[in-house]
Amino acid sequence: MCQHQPPCPTADSADRESARLVAHHPEQGWSLLCNGVLLFEDTGELLPDGRVIAPHRPLAGATAA
Repeated sequence: MCQHQPPCPTADSADRESARLVAHHPEQGWSLLCNGVLLFEDTGELLPDGRVIAPHRPLAGATAA
């Protein structure tokens, strides 16, 4: 799917969110990445094969140790 050099991470990669944007619709709360992943503003994801990744925002008030 990806024509970039170097290629974007695949939808199955742990770093899939670093793929390039193809479409960005902040007014609707979603973006389409080059690898086919729909990324939602709540940090949830819909993968090209239909799997859903639950939102994974850091908890409010959480601090790094």
